[in-house]
Amino acid sequence: MKIIKEFKEFAMKGNVIDLAVGVIIGGAFGKIVTSLVNDIIMPPIGRILGGVDFKDLKINLYSQAQINALEDKTTAPTINYGQFINVMLDFLIVAFCIFLLVKVINVLRRNDKKEAAPVEVTEKDCPYCLSKVPVKATRCKHCTSQLEAAAHG
Repeated sequence: MKIIKEFKEFAMKGNVIDLAVGVIIGGAFGKIVTSLVNDIIMPPIGRILGGVDFKDLKINLYSQAQINALEDKTTAPTINYGQFINVMLDFLIVAFCIFLLVKVINVLRRNDKKEAAPVEVTEKDCPYCLSKVPVKATRCKHCTSQLEAAAHG
């Protein structure tokens, strides 16, 4: 029963749930990109190239006589380079979208750092020897000069 409790604690951590949500959204995004490539981008490209459907581009590894001799013509081995082109376009679009997302996140992080609270001053210069001394110091530790007392509070 201890292992079930440990698994429950692990599964309920924020990172695991965030990862699960990311995988689900990533899968849905992948379907959108696949549809974009197959249904919107590739048809005009195929039309420009003379009505070619990239899914149908392949190299038969059997001669036409060997294919004709087969009972089931779909079992002939082929190299489906058209489908590979579709998958590569899918990948490039997803990679580009992730690049843009990371770029936006980095810009937002930089803006957050710029809006951070100003750094509290902890040191001041001694007016006599120009050494750095704590703000609350009343005497310089380098030249032992008397300094103006800092307001405490």
